[in-house]
Amino acid sequence: MSTAKKTARIEFKVDEFVVYPSHGVGQITSIEEQEVAGYKLELYVITFIKDKMTLRVPTTKVASVGMRKLSGADVVKKAMETLKGRARVKRTMWSRRAQEYEAKINSGDLIAIAEVVRDLHRTEAQPEQSYSERQLYEAAMDRMARELGAVEDLTETEAVQRIEAALAKAPRRTRAGEEAADEAEAGEEQVEAA
Repeated sequence: MSTAKKTARIEFKVDEFVVYPSHGVGQITSIEEQEVAGYKLELYVITFIKDKMTLRVPTTKVASVGMRKLSGADVVKKAMETLKGRARVKRTMWSRRAQEYEAKINSGDLIAIAEVVRDLHRTEAQPEQSYSERQLYEAAMDRMARELGAVEDLTETEAVQRIEAALAKAPRRTRAGEEAADEAEAGEEQVEAA
């Protein structure tokens, strides 16, 4: 069965929107053949309009790079529900959390990206984010908004408004609530360690 899985190729069409994990949503503008080092390669030409970037991906490497079709309605719904949950911020060094957030953003997984948006979101009443937190938050928001916009045929601004509306429904974080959540999380970590 695993051999059949490896040989099964994901097919994409010209003008189709796809998700490339480390760059987000792009559009296949053409499928071309090029000769590289004496080998003929069939390539998907993907354009990322907002980034003014074009990427060529060999059709045989699609699965290994993690390129995928846009998320279905069920995944989008689950990602939007994720935004309404309680932020889960681990009590680890910021550098480690930043690496985890970066990995989630570059995974191309819409639900993981929604978790980053949820965890790094700040309301007006909360302390301001550091520069690196804001950069990661904006990167995650951008990736999520682009995919949501492509799936639901929304402008990026409309997609951001939908995401912000979902975030507004999340439970409010208060100092007492954060301390209680931290204590509960510390209790969970002790149970896991045992």
